[in-house]
Amino acid sequence: MVKTAAALVVALLVGYGLHAFAQPRIDARQNVVTAGSSSSNGIGFAWFYDPADRTVHVCRAVPGDGVDCRARTTLP
Repeated sequence: MVKTAAALVVALLVGYGLHAFAQPRIDARQNVVTAGSSSSNGIGFAWFYDPADRTVHVCRAVPGDGVDCRARTTLP
């Protein structure tokens, strides 16, 4: 009787373990969100927020120079 109960418990634990590790793990990362934009004297700025690492990116567009997106900061 004890051996049967022990075998049943082991079988249930093994089944649960296989079921738990067989579940798909999807890494759902949110997209970067546009926070705002402005322009003055031919220079345009756009702010983007990345919720995954809590950073704000600033892009500057100048006619003839292209787009510069090097500035960023991490929010507390």
